[in-house]
Amino acid sequence: MPARLVVEPRPHAISTTPGHGHLEITGTEDEDGGMQSDFDRLAALSQDELWDDRAADSYDTPGEGMDAPEVVGPVVDRLAALANGGPALEFAVGTGRIAIPLTARGVPVTGIEYSQSMIRRLREKATAERLPVTRGDMSTTRVDGDFSLVYLVFNTIGNLLTQDAQVECFRNAAAHLRPGGCFVIELWVPDLRRMPPGVPAAVETVEDGYILVDTMDTLRQHLISYHFRFGNGHEAHLGRTPHRYIWPSELDLMGRLAGFELESRSADWLAGPFTHESTSHVSVYRLAG
Repeated sequence: MPARLVVEPRPHAISTTPGHGHLEITGTEDEDGGMQSDFDRLAALSQDELWDDRAADSYDTPGEGMDAPEVVGPVVDRLAALANGGPALEFAVGTGRIAIPLTARGVPVTGIEYSQSMIRRLREKATAERLPVTRGDMSTTRVDGDFSLVYLVFNTIGNLLTQDAQVECFRNAAAHLRPGGCFVIELWVPDLRRMPPGVPAAVETVEDGYILVDTMDTLRQHLISYHFRFGNGHEAHLGRTPHRYIWPSELDLMGRLAGFELESRSADWLAGPFTHESTSHVSVYRLAG
């Protein structure tokens, strides 16, 4: 999500034509005042509908954005060190943005990915022999082998839309790890201070050709990111993604429920200090061994 990591989550492609410069985000409030209708409609979509061919084909940005060497390099360096010579498992491996360069560093990587479109795109870049991938939900799918490292990057645990599913994701990581192995999560920090009083939405990013608006339901910890992309002319493309945001302390409790202890938390992959002003974190959880 750009305001938190400078790069974007996978878009869900929906065409729209905003009228004459006016933009309005609406939804039907439920009895608790929550913006539930839009979220429920998105949550009802399958992962293949959310992460479809259009999303997969536009996900990679070679050499820039989230694929820039200065972004990918520190991630791969840190993960390779944490793997400590052992195999790694990536939850929600996507198109292989991190897994492929990590294998090039000599770390055997296996992936779990739900979206068939994302797997198709990955297969254009890496064979099944080089990077085996099992299709399935990262909170429940099991693969053969045991691993020294399981990792989940770029806010993706937020794509699991209930607290129960997020807890099961931790338990699934623990089930794949060797004693003493670690589970690494990259995640943004909710910043409710950006929300205008009485308005459940905030403009997170305004760039040439791109606007990001987030809506939040603070009761259920639900968030929808609205990605508006436009060029010449008056038409725009809208992509929407639903998420459940997690507080760092809540994430730590999820880890403890699965047998993990927090080993370290930094503001980024370069191990910058995590402070009250940090907009994201990289958390390393160690399984008892």
